[in-house]
Amino acid sequence: MIFQSVGKNAVALASFALITALLLSSVNNLTADRIAHSERIAAQKALLEIVPADRHDNDLLLDTRPIPKQFWPLLGLDEGGDIYIARSNNTPIAAIIPTVSPDGYSGNIAMIVGVNVDGSIAGVRVIDHRETPGLGDKIELRKSQWILDFNGRSLNNTSSSEWAVKKDGGAFDQFTGATITPRAVINQLVNTLKYFEQDKPMLLALDQPSLIKSPK
Repeated sequence: MIFQSVGKNAVALASFALITALLLSSVNNLTADRIAHSERIAAQKALLEIVPADRHDNDLLLDTRPIPKQFWPLLGLDEGGDIYIARSNNTPIAAIIPTVSPDGYSGNIAMIVGVNVDGSIAGVRVIDHRETPGLGDKIELRKSQWILDFNGRSLNNTSSSEWAVKKDGGAFDQFTGATITPRAVINQLVNTLKYFEQDKPMLLALDQPSLIKSPK
């Protein structure tokens, strides 16, 4: 009887464990789908801030190009990444490029930079940083309008000496008590524009369907 009771308990525990595992698996799958959807919405929102929907007619999240490894150091990337191509009537109009400045006051400053086909900046957004609250965090759009001053700037219409804060004789404002942070952003924007000019033929080629990622 004792062995029968133990056996029944073991079967009951095993059944309970199996049911629990199945329930957890189902919940995890549902949660993963919701998280993936939320991440997609957030990513799309950030991209659309740089290249608004009325400027393109493709899905930015699906039309991507991998960054060649030789350009990773210029863009401050350790593991590469993808560039998003904006098109209108299948014609490329801009590229949105991930880039990281390693020279922030408190470490890396990660950004996405939209560059129009003429080499001018469509927009810049800081997506991750550890700069000092109330000082260096003014690189965030929600903190100040400073990041918008780069819109329309290019290597052609802004001289190399102008790509600096005003304290260094440049064209851009610095922050009171925080000059290192804007310097880091400006320097990396120049690197990003240099990258765009070097890789532009590959980035904006029309006939590269093999490089466009399919939805997973």
